[in-house]
Order: sequence, then structure tokens, then C-alpha cells
Amino acid sequence: MSDSSTSGGPRYAAGVAYRNVTDSKGRVYRVGETDRDLLGHSRKLMVYLPWVAMMAISVSEYAYGSAEDTLSEAHGWAQSNTFWILSVWVFFQAGIAFPAGWMREKGILTARRAMYIGSALCLVGFFALSHLRNVLAAIFGFGVVGGVGSGLVYATCINMVGKWFPERRGAKTGFVNGGFAYGSLPFIFIFNYVFDTANYHEVLDLIGVYVLIVVAVCAWFFKDPPKNWWPAEIDPLNFSGNAKGAASLAKNPPAVRQYTPKEAIRTGMLPLMWITIVMTAGVSIFGISFQVDYAKEVGFGPLVAASSMGVMAVINGIGRAVVGWLSDLWGRKVTLVFVIVVLGLAQFGVIWAGHIHSQWLFLFFAFLSGFGGGAFYPMFAALTPDYFGENYNASNYGLVYSGKLVSGLFGGGLGSMVVDAWGYDGAYALAGGISMVAGCTALLLRQPGRTRMRDIAANPQPISREVV
Repeated sequence: MSDSSTSGGPRYAAGVAYRNVTDSKGRVYRVGETDRDLLGHSRKLMVYLPWVAMMAISVSEYAYGSAEDTLSEAHGWAQSNTFWILSVWVFFQAGIAFPAGWMREKGILTARRAMYIGSALCLVGFFALSHLRNVLAAIFGFGVVGGVGSGLVYATCINMVGKWFPERRGAKTGFVNGGFAYGSLPFIFIFNYVFDTANYHEVLDLIGVYVLIVVAVCAWFFKDPPKNWWPAEIDPLNFSGNAKGAASLAKNPPAVRQYTPKEAIRTGMLPLMWITIVMTAGVSIFGISFQVDYAKEVGFGPLVAASSMGVMAVINGIGRAVVGWLSDLWGRKVTLVFVIVVLGLAQFGVIWAGHIHSQWLFLFFAFLSGFGGGAFYPMFAALTPDYFGENYNASNYGLVYSGKLVSGLFGGGLGSMVVDAWGYDGAYALAGGISMVAGCTALLLRQPGRTRMRDIAANPQPISREVV
């Protein structure tokens, strides 16, 4: 950082010097402490540990569709019952994000404690799915308790990586978010080939224990950076000092200030993001819930059905990482619109592949559906702090992500009603149309306080001072 941009002496925390620097718009950056000063090791660990934890909890959502037939037979449930269990799970998994974020920002709940509680609740959820025959009890045990547990882990992991990588959050958030999809791949094939009414107790119980252990071990190392922290090697005023960080910040400049949830809502952008994620996540959840059943309906057989879901899960996860990286190059908004349009087109492609009974085309559009159906999540996770700052990101992203709780209702439960009324063709066509509307809505997004990107390019180095 150039001397002309600051004045006065440094401050100290635990013997390490830092400066609070503010730009012309009032955005404060805490600069001087390295990741090793704060953690004792590289901040890369705050990418890999959340990634591993996300892979562990992914089985709850992305492999559930492959387990539905066996669960229905074992417990005597109707197919609609199993769909509603997943819908309730999605509702609470998304719904806990805002209250959990609020508690974290108030100091009531630490990141580590949130992960511990989440891992224990996930264990209870799988035990409930394994041993409770009453569908209402299973809905409460897996849908409510397990959903809250997974939501605590998910929200904590996403917020953690965003705080430690404010200058390259697209690629890092996408990488971590990807684990939430392809981590389920082994379980998709387990549920399709070796999961039956003779062993379902043991399989589900062991999965619950696996989730508990993996998440709890990762949680032990979780730690948030100080508020307003900024990497010491990058000048926050002109983005110099790191080529990758500078390139990303040029396309995705940091928020002009730290917005509280109320302030973020007043900008109009947070509600618009919420509406967009409601529509897009609904289409994604619909694909997760019905792709295996549709493949069987058109006569593709269990191998193609399982492979299509496996392809969807893998590409869903890899797509999140790739799109996160692309967003650092293209810009978040452009990348988000691209992803949503791909998701919409894939829904129409699935119908076409089913009509002509082409297994290869079906797998191809499952590929596209998986790509689009997961890649928008890290875009919203990165856009939220890009627009509203990092200090209140746990709450702000919790509000945005809460749109998924509405999506879970019409993507799974209501989606099954549409399938019953209109058939798979009508349901997939409706999903494709909704996705296209979501793409148009995303075009209206803009960063509060920065109306035009060309204004940013024309003034890359604002006058700034040290906060005293």
C-alpha cells in the first residue's frame, strides 16, 4: 500500500500491526495481518475443510432421490410421502440460514459450535429416516431436525470461505459449494445397487455416523477473521499486489460499504436476488427429485437412471467450481445469467431426449441440468458480499438463501402434483419456462452504490484515509 494513502501509526492485535483504511465511499479495510498471523497456517485450510464438510452433508439432498423407492417399500410410504420429506428438509435446510447467521454475528453462536450442532442434528436425521415408520415422525426427524443440521453446516461453510477470500471469492466459494453436490456420488450408486429393505437400517445409520465424524473433525479448525479483514498482500485502494486478486476485483469490485440486513433490503437488490433464487432453485430441486423417476418412466433402465443422477451430481459440483472461477473473469452477473439460461434450456432438452428415447441425449441434458442446477448457488453466495460487504454476510446471505425454502415446496412436493396433473412433459416445460423468467430477472441486478462498471474503470484509485 502506498504511504500517501494512509496516515498515523499502526494498531496492534496479539502483537501484530494492522491499519484500518477507508476509501472515498467509506468502506473500511483492516490491512496488515496475514492469514498465518491470524490462523497459524495458510488460509487455504479454510477452503479445504469447508469443502470436505460440504461433501459429507451432500448425501442428504443429492442422493435422496436414489433412496426413495427402497424407503417407500421398507416403511410403506406412498411416493408423494417421500417427496414431501425431501421438501421439508429443503425448507428447513434453507430456512435456518438467516437465524444462524444472525446468531453468529451477535456472538451467540461461533462457527465451530454451529458445525458441532449441525453434525449432531444430521446424525439424528438419518437415524429417524432409518427407524421411524410413521411418515410424520420421519418428516420431523429427517426433514426438520436433519434439515436444520445440514443448513447450519452449509451456511457456516459458505460464509467461512467468503470471509477468508474477499478478493477471490468466486473461485473459492464455487469450489467449496461444489462439494455439496459431487460428494453424494458414492451414495447415489450405493442407493441404486446395494440399498434394499434387508440392509437399509445399517446403511442409513452408518451414513449418519460418517456425517457426524467428518463434520465435527473439520469444525475443530474453524475460525473467523476479524471484521473488515483484508489480505495483507493486496492494496484495497487500487487492487495491486496480487495478479489474480486484481483481475477478479476489476470485474467484481468490493461492496461500497458494509450493509446491515435492513439496509440491504432497502436497496431493492436483496429482494430481487431472493426472487431469482426462488425460481432457479425450484427448477434445480425439481430436477434432483424427478430425474431418476423420469428416466425409468421412459424405459431407460436402472443403469441409465443412476448414471444420469450421478452425472447430474458430478457436473452440478464441478460446474459450481468452474463457474466460480469464470465469474472472477467475466463478472458475477453475466455468469449468473448464463448459468440460469443453460438450466432452462436443459429442461426442454430432457423432454426431447425422452421423446426420441435417446439415452445419450438424456445423459447430455442431465449433464447440462446438473451444471446449471448447481452453479447458480456460488454465484449468489459471492454476489451477496460483493453487493453488501462481509461483516453482515452471514445474515444477508441467509436472507437470500432463504428463497430456497420456498423453492423446496414447489420444486419437490408441488412438483409431484404438477407431474400427476400434467405429466412429466408438462412439468419439465413449466420448469424450463420458470428458469427463463429467472434469467430475465437476474439481468436487473446491480451493485448498490456503483451504477455503471465504466465509472469504476474510470476511477480505480479513490482518495482514501486511515480511520483513526
